[in-house]
Amino acid sequence: MPATVSETRFFDSFDGVRLAWREIGDGRPVVLIHGYFSDAATNWIRYGHAEAIAREGFRVIMPDLRGHGDSARPHEADAYPPDALARDGHALIAELGLSDYDLGGYSLGARTTSRMLATGATPRRIVFSGMGLEGLIDTGRRAGHFRNILTKLGQHERGSPAWMAEAFLKTTGGDPVALLGVIDTFVDTPEATVASFVQPAVVVNGVEDDDNGSAAALAQTLPNATLVEVPGNHMSAVTKSELGRAIAAFLAG
Repeated sequence: MPATVSETRFFDSFDGVRLAWREIGDGRPVVLIHGYFSDAATNWIRYGHAEAIAREGFRVIMPDLRGHGDSARPHEADAYPPDALARDGHALIAELGLSDYDLGGYSLGARTTSRMLATGATPRRIVFSGMGLEGLIDTGRRAGHFRNILTKLGQHERGSPAWMAEAFLKTTGGDPVALLGVIDTFVDTPEATVASFVQPAVVVNGVEDDDNGSAAALAQTLPNATLVEVPGNHMSAVTKSELGRAIAAFLAG
């Protein structure tokens, strides 16, 4: 019988912002963080990735980032200090009392993983998905791309990357004001710091995805990483079962 996803649970983060998480499965904890404009349900649950990982004997813990999903969506600028998402991740790990766990994320979730590692997180294994080296060491390009999307809603050329991102935003019910705030939390991780992440790692990327730069370059920079390519681009790879299977196989390996 398939494992059942828990009801949504809540906790107060480092600054009192109320954040949501869900989980599925029993066993070794793994915290998986979703991407920008998305949420745990869309990124990890809807297409079966969380269930595939849970089947390998994992307790899959999936927060909604601040400004996303069922988490609070404050509009005040002071709710989005630099590294707020990493601090939220640390707060969740403390809330759940995790000491021996794995950690990873997709796109912004992978960037948040890097910031958590840079600020003291000590998981056993790490997962970077939907991410290349540039997306970690130079967040400005993607920040500018998303700021353009959010400040010109309804004005993007049909079929363009910005138009596609706006369409996705509508499907997840995103809050543009809160999401603009989230951009202000972005912090670059120096390449030397990325090279200091010594844990076994996997970089799982769509074969057509270069939105965050080169996944191969990220895998080469990490000292103990494997690159796994799955079908799709930055948006469509999330819908492919190969993504969850690759993460599950790495964590269970």
